[in-house]
Amino acid sequence: MVVKIALNDSNNPPGNRAEAEVHFTEGELTGLKLVGFAVWERRGGGGFSVTFPARQYSVNGERRSFSLLRPIEDAAAQERIRGLILDAFAEALQASGEDRPADGAGSGFSENGLS
Repeated sequence: MVVKIALNDSNNPPGNRAEAEVHFTEGELTGLKLVGFAVWERRGGGGFSVTFPARQYSVNGERRSFSLLRPIEDAAAQERIRGLILDAFAEALQASGEDRPADGAGSGFSENGLS
């Protein structure tokens, strides 16, 4: 699989640093991609977090989120994909030559092949 990163050069919404896609290159899912991952800067500057694809819905006026990618048995599976996305994000930042994307840079998707 390949993780593709699009750096967010506008910082809109605030704290959103990048969008990520997982492209499948082997097996039954070859040719498909899973979109909806995002890399966020933690409040207070303590690193980055990754949000997973989700669908919002409402119950009695309360907004809730339904995660579209969940572990079957091993909860650590989410940590592995989270780590792969953060690694690809770090590589995209390094390739951009900046610690933080500048406004108007328009970096597009960078690619990180993973096996």
